Amino acid sequence: MSATAGSTSLSRHAAGRRVHVVGAGPVGLLLTALLQPLEGFSVRLYEKRPDYTRTRMVQLAEYLVADSVESYRADYIDGDNVDAVFAPEELEEGLAFRQSIPPDLMNLLREWTLGFCPLNAIERSLSDLIDARGSGAVERTEAIVSADDARALLEPGDILIDCTGSKSLLRDHLLPDPGAGADGANTLKIRLEYALVITFLYGRSYDCNEYCKYYKNSENTRYKFIPAVHRTYSDGSVSHVTGIVNISAEEYERMPTRCDGDWLRGNFTGVAESMDRFIDKIKDETHGEVLGELEIVRIPLDLYRARNATNRLWLATESDPHPFARSAVFLAGDSAIGSPYFQSISLGFECAMYLAGLLARHDLPLESRLDRYELYTYKQWLRVYMRSKMIKHNKDLFESIDDPFALLDKLHIY
Repeated sequence: MSATAGSTSLSRHAAGRRVHVVGAGPVGLLLTALLQPLEGFSVRLYEKRPDYTRTRMVQLAEYLVADSVESYRADYIDGDNVDAVFAPEELEEGLAFRQSIPPDLMNLLREWTLGFCPLNAIERSLSDLIDARGSGAVERTEAIVSADDARALLEPGDILIDCTGSKSLLRDHLLPDPGAGADGANTLKIRLEYALVITFLYGRSYDCNEYCKYYKNSENTRYKFIPAVHRTYSDGSVSHVTGIVNISAEEYERMPTRCDGDWLRGNFTGVAESMDRFIDKIKDETHGEVLGELEIVRIPLDLYRARNATNRLWLATESDPHPFARSAVFLAGDSAIGSPYFQSISLGFECAMYLAGLLARHDLPLESRLDRYELYTYKQWLRVYMRSKMIKHNKDLFESIDDPFALLDKLHIY
């Protein structure tokens, strides 16, 4: 992916040493922890709240701690996608930076690939690590930052990294044209489906596989409650279960953002019966009970990316006085790429490590860093696009498995 016309002017901008990280979620905190020990960097981390409240269970992908190209592409789901998208030398470049990650941080990453843990535990651990290092290279500011505030922060040569998530602060502001800032101006979005994400604690050990999903849904026709195999976790006595139920756009509009099981049973009987029938079969097999309330969230499952993950188009505008024409801006994490099937945190961490490695390369001109990051995020998007489309297709087949004609309609044989 080459720079746009006029991008040779980028070479005149010296690589900055002051880095503004906006957003202190897991990706913003990881980036701060990665940049903190690097010589010559001063990091300012802006967080809108100092407490971490998100308790959903996550597990990081093993490729985050891979130490060879072979182990990086070992994932049985998308190993072929990695081979198709990345040249071995590209992967080796990212792995080389990984070897320089300090042991205190790498030990945490390895721990989080072994099993599930609450998202806020990851955030707290990263926050505590940053503080415990005692380095004066990080300045933390509690503030709600607007797009105008972010622009005002920048001095020529600074670096700004947007880690504000799916509702990115700056993603749609990276185009130097009158439409900049309009919703979706720099965003490509593919809506895969609407769904209810249902989470509960179960008082027995429960493991899910594809056969389990089928037999426990054998009496469900219209709706099927489908636990994610890699989102079901048992700590020996309590299982954390997360699953999704596909719903229509009309049903989505009629539902609140969040509800509990009782509300669903009283308002959407068919959906609730699918969920309860599945849970009852778990109880029949394992003789346990659901602990506490069901947590139900209504969401659109979107696959999206920033068409431009940096401000290189601004920097190519020659003498424009806009702050984005004088400093480097990067999107990281869900600000740059989002995927629906519980992959986003690993993808965000992967891109954060690559970006930190690029910033550490003082021998590279800014133009090269921008181009390399654009290409890398685009290739990661291709990887996650192929993976997500495959999961969606397989899920569609599963939902029609007892209806031969509906199943045939979803099969495409060439």
